[in-house]
Amino acid sequence: MPSLLRAAPTGKPVRVGGTLSLTGFLAQTAAIHKIAAEMMVEEINGRNGLLGRPVEYVLLDDQSKPEMARSLYEKLITVDKVDLIQGPYATAPILAAMGVAQRYGKVMIQSSMGIPKLQTYDRAFPATPFGSEPDKTYPNVILDAMASIPTPPRTMVVLTSKFPSAQFMAKGMQKEAEGRGVKVLLYLEYESGNHDFGAIAARLKEANPDFLWVGSLGLESNLLLEALRKLDYAPKNHFHLYPAPGPLALSPDGDRALCSTFLEPDEPFMSRPGMKRFAAEFKERAAKINLPYTTIDAQACGMISEWQMLETAVNAAGSLEDAKIAAWLKAHKVDTVFGRLRFDGPYNHGDAAQLIKQVQNKEWKVVWPKEFAAPGIKLIAS
Repeated sequence: MPSLLRAAPTGKPVRVGGTLSLTGFLAQTAAIHKIAAEMMVEEINGRNGLLGRPVEYVLLDDQSKPEMARSLYEKLITVDKVDLIQGPYATAPILAAMGVAQRYGKVMIQSSMGIPKLQTYDRAFPATPFGSEPDKTYPNVILDAMASIPTPPRTMVVLTSKFPSAQFMAKGMQKEAEGRGVKVLLYLEYESGNHDFGAIAARLKEANPDFLWVGSLGLESNLLLEALRKLDYAPKNHFHLYPAPGPLALSPDGDRALCSTFLEPDEPFMSRPGMKRFAAEFKERAAKINLPYTTIDAQACGMISEWQMLETAVNAAGSLEDAKIAAWLKAHKVDTVFGRLRFDGPYNHGDAAQLIKQVQNKEWKVVWPKEFAAPGIKLIAS
C-alpha cells in the first residue's frame, strides 16, 4: 500500500509576530519559550503550515520591560505587517501587548498571564490551564499538599516580588492560608529583579516559619536561598512560584524546593500525543545552546500549547481573519499537551489544572495531587 504524502506548505509565508524577554531578569525562563516556539514552527511547517502556507516567526526582544513589549507589538502590527501575533512570556508584558492587540482587533494567545480577571479582552485566550481564579485554586493545592505531610505547617511567611502576577498570587496565598488556620508571620515584598536578599534573609531566619512561600520569578529564588545559606539557615518547607526551573533544580540550595506546574516529563503526561517527541527535541535543542536544565517542563509546554491552539484554530476556521479565529476558539475545545482546553468560562478560561512539583535528586518531579505524581515519587517533607 503506498504511503500517504502530505503536501509541503507553499506560497507566501504567514507571518506570526511576537516578543519574548530574551534579555533582562526574565531571560532565563524566556529562553525556554523561545526553544519551544522554534520547535513548533518547524513542526507546523513539516505538516501543512497554516492554510497550506509556511509559517514565518518574527520574534523580537522585549527586554523584560512591559513598555518595550507595548512598542514592539505596535511595530509588529503596523510596520512589520504580521498576519497574526502570539503572546509574550509573563504577566506584565502580556498585559502590555494585550492592549495593543485589542486596539487592532488581533487574536492573542498567551501561556503565562497569571491574573485571569485582567484578561478582559474578548480575543485573548490562555494556552495554559490556570483556571479563572488561580489566587484561590493555586494556594489550596499547595495547602492540601502541606496538610498531607506528617507535621503540617502551622506558621508561614509569604515573600513576593512586586511583579503583578506574583503579588496577586501572594495575596491569595495569605488569605487562603489564614482561612485554613495557618498563621502568616510575615508578608514581605521586594522589587522585581532584586539581587540583594541579605536583609530579607535575616528577617526570614528570625521568623523561622514552618513553610516559606516565595512569589519569585527567574533567578530570584536562587539569590534568596544563597542569602539564607550565608546566614546558615535553610527554610524547612519552601515553595517558589515562577522560578527559572533549571537553575533552581540544579542549585545546592534547591533540594526539596516546591513549585507550581501543569505537567512534567513523566507518566501520566508522557502518554499524551506528541509528548515523547517534544521532550526529545527540546532536550537536544536546549543542550545545543547550553541551557543548564534540558528537561522539558510546563514552561516550554505553555508555548507548545500556544502554537497548537493557533494551528488548530486557523486551519479549522479556514481563515487568517482574527474575528473568525476568535469565534472558532470560543466555540470549540483544542487538544494540547495540557489536555483538551476549553475557552467558554470567565475571561475565556476553562478548568484549573494546577499541580505541585518538587526538586528530588536535581530533577523536578510532580508530587501532588497524588494521582498525578511521577511513578514511585512522593512528596518529601523537610
